[in-house]
Amino acid sequence: MTDPNQLQALVLQALEDMKAKDIVTLDVKPLTSVADLMIVASGTSNRHVKAIADSVREKVKHEGIQPLGVEGEEAAEWVLVDLGDIIVHIMLPDTRRFYDLEKLWSMSPEQRSD
Repeated sequence: MTDPNQLQALVLQALEDMKAKDIVTLDVKPLTSVADLMIVASGTSNRHVKAIADSVREKVKHEGIQPLGVEGEEAAEWVLVDLGDIIVHIMLPDTRRFYDLEKLWSMSPEQRSD
C-alpha cells in the first residue's frame, strides 16, 4: 500500500479503534518537505498513549508498511510514529496543550517569525 489516502484511513482507523481522543489531521505539505500530513491525537494515560502508538505501528505493518521510526515510547507522554508521508503524534493532553502542534503547523509561512 503506497496510496497516502489509504494510509491515512488506516491510521485513523487504528486511532479510532484504540479510542484515541481529539484526532486532528493537518495538511503540512505547503509548510515542509518532511511530510504531507500530520495526525495528532491524545491518549488518556501513558499506557494508553503507548498502546495507541503500538496499534498504529501494528496496523500499518500488517499492510506491509514499515514505519521509518518511532520515538518517545519509553516515557509515553508523546509518541511519534513516522510513516514517511504521514507523521502521527500521540500525546497526553497536558503535553499536547503545551506544544500546541495544531497551532504551530497551521500557520502559513508568512505568519511565522524566525
